This record gives sequence, structure tokens and C-alpha cells, in this order.
Amino acid sequence: MEALSQYRSDSSDNESDGGQTRTYAAPVVRQYKVDTAPDVISQTPEHNITNYIAPGQKKMYYNMPYEMLTQPLVGPSDKDGEFSVRARNMTSGTAEEQAVDENTFRRQERLFRQQGFANNPTIGAENEIIGNKSAEPRAQKAQRKAKGDSGVIDGENAYVGPWAQFEGDTTGQTCGPTAEQLAEYEERIAQADTVDAAQSGKRSKTKGVTSYAAGQDERTLFHGQSERDYQGRTYMHVPSDLQRDVSDQTCYAPKRLIKEWKAHANGVSAIRFIPHSGHLLLSSGMDGLVKLFDTHASLKQQRTYIGHAKAVRDVSFAPNGETFVSSSYDTFSKIWDTETGACKQRLSASGAVPYVARFHPDDENTVLVGQSDKKIVQWDLRAGEIVQEYNQHLGAINSLTFFDANRRFISTSDDKSMRVWEFGIPVVIKLVADPAMHSVPAVALHPNQKWLAGQSMDNRIVVYSAGERIKPHRRKEFKGHLTAGFACQPAFATDGSMVASGDAEGNVWCWDWQSTRVVTKWRAHDKVAI
Repeated sequence: MEALSQYRSDSSDNESDGGQTRTYAAPVVRQYKVDTAPDVISQTPEHNITNYIAPGQKKMYYNMPYEMLTQPLVGPSDKDGEFSVRARNMTSGTAEEQAVDENTFRRQERLFRQQGFANNPTIGAENEIIGNKSAEPRAQKAQRKAKGDSGVIDGENAYVGPWAQFEGDTTGQTCGPTAEQLAEYEERIAQADTVDAAQSGKRSKTKGVTSYAAGQDERTLFHGQSERDYQGRTYMHVPSDLQRDVSDQTCYAPKRLIKEWKAHANGVSAIRFIPHSGHLLLSSGMDGLVKLFDTHASLKQQRTYIGHAKAVRDVSFAPNGETFVSSSYDTFSKIWDTETGACKQRLSASGAVPYVARFHPDDENTVLVGQSDKKIVQWDLRAGEIVQEYNQHLGAINSLTFFDANRRFISTSDDKSMRVWEFGIPVVIKLVADPAMHSVPAVALHPNQKWLAGQSMDNRIVVYSAGERIKPHRRKEFKGHLTAGFACQPAFATDGSMVASGDAEGNVWCWDWQSTRVVTKWRAHDKVAI
């Protein structure tokens, strides 16, 4: 530092300021001491932590002064304020019992959960209240109705005694249409049958076909500005960018929402893409309507098909997409023209509810219908009659799936079995059933035609081989979703690389076909995703 203070250049020797030589002060160098350790123990003289004697220590290995032997104890004390050494009864130390028994604690816990307040469990503060005592109760216990007058047997204020219902309970009360509404409905049906009989001259004598009420006439509603473009093409025309083979393209999991339609008043029971191109989407709703949407260009609703008196359970396209079949709880299956919206044919067999209907992939004039009366009926649309019945299930039919070059089909039922049939022959050639097997309400065929994936009611997607032998693939199953009680439809990507399914919580799951691992999952709806 002395050399630094004495340093001057030659030029500075020649400079002068008023005849005096300029001098420079020595720089001040400051040193800082940084201590980042916090003070955790008092540094008072009476607490010398250097030679600390633990409570209960009986041996000393060095001499200590009197001040250290008599210094006060430091550390946590027990409830009595003493530093006693106790045995550890848990991993982190010693847990002491409080002055609250189990019964009292549970009672106060229920009181706080229901009423919003409870007694303070702290020792010495038992008379204090925790929570807001003046607030409204969180849950009210259901109150029973009045017992009534013992002198009144029937009618208002009749005596019910201890069997009185709770407030708001509607068990046992009459529900549904009133007597006047039933009489009006029966009169309308009778008039419709009379008009139908007068027009046709006689009832239909076709096997299994019932008369059709005139009040259920079909109609259609077009939602676009024009049914044809400047070249005279309708929405059935396949866009040019979709007129190529897409089977060799790689599929990826969706990443964002493109379009949302709110067209049905109630829930949506099924959706189907038109075969080959997929530029049109068909949906059936619990409001009895079937709707068609454009999924490629305009993303708008194109047409509504009106004609069912009750909810529509299922829809299915014909192989060419020009027609489709809808199955409803009004016991009718109807064949519709996709382009014009006209109803081409009505199918109904012995008043049974059609749960599922499928066109034969190689014959658009043949339709298989699975019904609630445990039967599968085969319709010939050219003759308008039933040509075959498959009747060996013990419960309602849930699904129909063709495989093996469309020579065979597999049906699932509420009887927790899967049966394989040769098309046209009403004899089961393979029965898949097991005491531990759950119901499989939905089945999908892999694009390579070698595997069948079924939605099992034990929250799994099970896989079966679709060759000459139908056997389960024990090591390939897809888990993670919750579908118990709902017939969620599984589906495959066009390249067969992924399996998709909805669940009871409104989520959509995608699994990798090879590894069975979950690729992605997203929330699609607020309620169950069928």
C-alpha cells in the first residue's frame, strides 16, 4: 500500500497547482465478514453449548467447572414443564395422549361438519367455540311428515303413524301421464289405426310387422342455404382432398378442440362417421332426433331427420353411406336416405325394442337387428320381411360386429356372454362365457381384421382374437378408465396404432395398441362420454 501511495508519474512531477505539489490519499480497503448461519441457540453466558450435558447423562469424560454443571437446561419440555427423558413411541419422537376420548372427538367432528362449529379441543379451552355458531347449518336432517289424525282413515291428514314419509320423498306417489292424457293418447292412436286401415284396406300380413301410427310420419329439415352447389353437388360429394387412400397415414392423438355442436335437447346416444371419407357425422339423440353434420368444410349442421316418437338408441351407415338405419325405443328401426332425408322403410318385429342394427358390410339390402326380446332378426329390405332369426341368447342384445371377411358375426348380450354365428345359419359356433366374465356391451374390430376389442363392465377393454379360433388375449388389456354401468363405445385409429374410449366421468382415453400404455387423456364432456 505504501508503494501505491508514493507512485507518481514523471508528468505529474512537472505539474503544479499554485506552486504546490498535488498529493493523493491512500485508498481505503474494506473487508466484510458474511455469516449466513442463523442463531438457533441463545448466546447468553449462562448457556454454554460447548460442553453441554444432556439430561440423564451419568458419565463425564473430562473435568468441567461448576458453572457448566449448574447451567439451566435448554430444549423442549413436556406438558408439566419438565425435561424428562421418555421412550419414543413414534418415529418423530413421543406422542402424548390428549384429554379427549374417541367418542367425544367423533361427536365434535360430526357437529363441526354438519353445523359449522364445535368445542375447542385444546386443553384448557374446552369452553371456547371453533367456527361460526350463528351461520346456517351445513346439512339439515331429513324431517318426517306429520303422523296425521288417528280418527281419519283415508284422504287428507290421514293417520300414518311412525310410517310417515320424509319431507320431499316421492316414493309410492303416482307419476306419469294423468288419466285424461292417457285417454287422449288412446283416442289419437285409435283414430290413426282407423285412418291407416281405411287407406291400406287391410292390415299388413307380413310376418312380424306391426301397423304404423299415422302420428309418427317422418319428415326432414335442411339447415343450409342451398342443397346443391354451383356444380349441382350435394353434401354427399366427397371433397377432392379426401378422395385418396388414407390407410397408410400415421394417426396421432388429438391436441385441441376444433368444433362443438349443441344440437340435441337431451343426451347423445351414438355418433357415426360416414364410411370411407368421414366428411359427414351422424348423431342420434335421446330427444328422438337424428342429425347430420359436416366435419370437413363448413363444420355446420346439415340436416335433421324427424320420425321417431321416442329416444333413438343407435344409428349405423350402410356400406356405401347412401342410407342409414336408426333404432328407437318406439319399437321401430327406420331406413333413411342420407341425401334427401326421406324414410325409405320401417322395420318392427313383434313389438320388441331394437337395441342395435347393422347393415351387412357386403350387402346393403340386409340388416341385422338385435332386440330386447333376446333375438337377432335378419331383414331383407327388398322383400320387407324377416328371413332369419338367431335366438339363443338369454338377455337383450347389446352389439353386433361382423368379422372374418364378413362371413361371421359376434353378438354380445346382457347374459354376460359372447356368441359367434355363421351368417345366415342360426346356430352358435362359438360361445364365450365364464363365471368371472362381466357383460361386454360394446365391441370394435381392429383395422387389420385380426382382433376384437370389447368394453367390459369391470373397467377394462378386453381383447379377443378374430381368426378361426376366438380366444382372449390375456396379456393385452386396457385399464385406467371408469365405465362400470355405461356402454362406452371403444374405437380404433385408422392405422390401428391407438385405442380410444370414453368413460363415466366425461373423459376420453387413448392407449397405445402395442404397449397398452395410456397415450393421452382429456376432459371432453361434463357427463358420461358414450
